[in-house]
Amino acid sequence: MDDNDFESCVHKYRNTVFGTAMCFVKNPSDADDISQEVFIKLYNYSGQFDSDEHIRAWLIRCTVNLSKSLLRSYWHRFSAPLEEAGDKVHYDSCTEHTDMLELLNRLSPKIRAVMYLHYYEGYPAADIGKMLNISESAVMARLSRGRKRLRSLLLEERNEDDNGLQEYI
Repeated sequence: MDDNDFESCVHKYRNTVFGTAMCFVKNPSDADDISQEVFIKLYNYSGQFDSDEHIRAWLIRCTVNLSKSLLRSYWHRFSAPLEEAGDKVHYDSCTEHTDMLELLNRLSPKIRAVMYLHYYEGYPAADIGKMLNISESAVMARLSRGRKRLRSLLLEERNEDDNGLQEYI
């Protein structure tokens, strides 16, 4: 991969990588660090990619692995975010659906990752299962649980009854 190809990959997939990292770490600074590390791995990768979809899947798999590594790390488990010490840091999520992303961040990491990859990145359940090393039926179960949980969160937020919400979910 030459420098021009690498640059076009960064521009094309930076939001995907950042969004995937945010689903796991829920911290824009950590997501930025993970995104940078993922693209460094891409730059140093000596293998060949079959297609753009292969690059995208490789980047997401790499992002998931690095995010999980960060969450398991000693530093992450025994340190508190800077935001807890003072004012919350405001960041631009680069999406139009910030309310839904905030609700999505209230889900468990396993469900949040599956929901993000399916609804925001457009991956089918089989591909998500391969990326996350889980079965397709586990992906479908997590999607179902995620939709139910989002429905209840939306009902709590909007104080609406279930009949008026059917058109949104």
